[in-house]
Amino acid sequence: VQLVESGGGLVQAGGSLRLSCAASGSTFSNKSMAWYRQAPGKQRELVAITTSNGGSTIYADSVKGRFTISRDNLKNTMYLQMNSLKPEDTAVYYCFVQIALRAYWGQGTQVTVSS
Repeated sequence: VQLVESGGGLVQAGGSLRLSCAASGSTFSNKSMAWYRQAPGKQRELVAITTSNGGSTIYADSVKGRFTISRDNLKNTMYLQMNSLKPEDTAVYYCFVQIALRAYWGQGTQVTVSS
């Protein structure tokens, strides 16, 4: 199983970024997937979850109304659209999937929001 994130970068506060997570090596269309983030000196935290068909999503309170998680099962890709970014959104963002009780993480993509 391989998860590869992309789309991170440096953006000014109020700006937008779209992260992608390309998945390979297994069947993902029947799995919930998630985005997590980890800021310097802090624990990794859940950002958003999407069910297997994208029909249900859950967001951390800190990103509700600003971030949107989605997926394209034909492309085995998950997305995170991030709008109205704030400096406190600065972190490494990781995609996550659990398969057969084993957790898989991508390598992460850095998002830096300047004030």
